[in-house]
Order: sequence, then structure tokens, then C-alpha cells
Amino acid sequence: MIYGYCRISTSKQNITRQERNIKAVCPSAIIIKEAYTGTKIQGRKGLDRIISNIKKGDMIIFDSVSRMSRNAEEGFDLYQDLFNKGVELRFLKEPHIDTQTYKAAMKTSVPMTGTTVDLILQGVNAYLMELAKSQIYLAFQESQQEVEYLHERTREGLITAKLNGKRVGTPKGSKLTVKKAAPAKEIIKTHNKSFGGSLSDTETAKLAGISRNTFYKYKKELFGSL
Repeated sequence: MIYGYCRISTSKQNITRQERNIKAVCPSAIIIKEAYTGTKIQGRKGLDRIISNIKKGDMIIFDSVSRMSRNAEEGFDLYQDLFNKGVELRFLKEPHIDTQTYKAAMKTSVPMTGTTVDLILQGVNAYLMELAKSQIYLAFQESQQEVEYLHERTREGLITAKLNGKRVGTPKGSKLTVKKAAPAKEIIKTHNKSFGGSLSDTETAKLAGISRNTFYKYKKELFGSL
């Protein structure tokens, strides 16, 4: 089985692009899509579902390493776990850490000679393995640094806005105005018995097309403005 995992972490991202990239290299891939905000693997139900069903020889394709994890430690641990289970991992934007590349690095070990030189060769082979592992970890680390950088830029932007006297967020005590609030309130003021009209609360709410709770919220606000 070949799975394609697509994930967006903000509303500004386009999940269709990820799916298109995966389908371009593997049209038969089973696409799993989900919207998720955060950095940890825990809570990504789509990825968890793939992992619970994955078998040796199956493959997961990611558009980039950041779609698998933006946490270096967790991403590297998951990579190692799936690799040891015989699962193929493919990253379209970071092909140098595909499991096939990792396997190739393992096969490039220098053959032993049966002499004392083997002590040196064992060290060389261990170094090659650590080098391959470090490349994988580095890819996840860069992904984590990217999200930390974006968070830091966001914090700096908020601080700068406040220092410049700009309003950030909704002021305390202010009310969020939705598009239908004004016409609904006008109907209440015109037709509800509490304001000299002829309709009951239930009839007014029905005429305004709002729920009972919303009706009483608007009614309370109208009384407060009198």
C-alpha cells in the first residue's frame, strides 16, 4: 500500500498543492488529508490512522518533512521506528532523507579485511551511519526551527504593533458584530412586545431567523443601549 499524507497547519495553506504533488509521482497513492494546528505528532488522527494500519513494505509519501513533524525529536524517533518496521518513507522536497537513501548509505559500508585494519574500518562504518542519521535529524531540526522562527516573528509583530499604538485583538468589553446582528436587532426593536411590538419572544426570534439564545443576547444588548 502507498499512502500520501497531506496536512495544513494554517488556513492560509493550500492542501490541494500537496495532494497534487504526491499524485504527480504516485497516482495510485491513497491520500489522507487533515487540517491541524500545532507541532506535535500526538493528535494527528490521519497520520495515526496510517501508522496503525501500515505494514512492512508499505510506503508513506510526504510533500515535505514538515508534514510529518515539526518537532525534531519526535520526527526523528518516528522515522526510525517506521524504518525499523520496514516502512518506506519518501519526502518530495527532501529526497536525501528518503528511507531508500538511508538504506543505500548503510550498504556503502567498507568491507572488513580480517586484519587489524578492521578496527579502523569499523570506526569508518560507524561514522558513515552516524552521518546518515545526522542528515535525517537535521532535516527535522530545520523544520522545527522554521516554525519557531515564524512564532517568534509573530510575537515580534504583535509587540511592534502595540508599541506603535495599534490595536491588537478584540478590546476587552467590546462585542463582536456579525453581519446578521444589525437586521436581527432591528426586527426585535420593531416587532417584539418588549419594545412596543406585537410579537412574542419566540415569534420574534423566528422572524429574525436566529436561535433563542441569540435572541435573548441581542435583546439584552438592546436594553443596555436604551
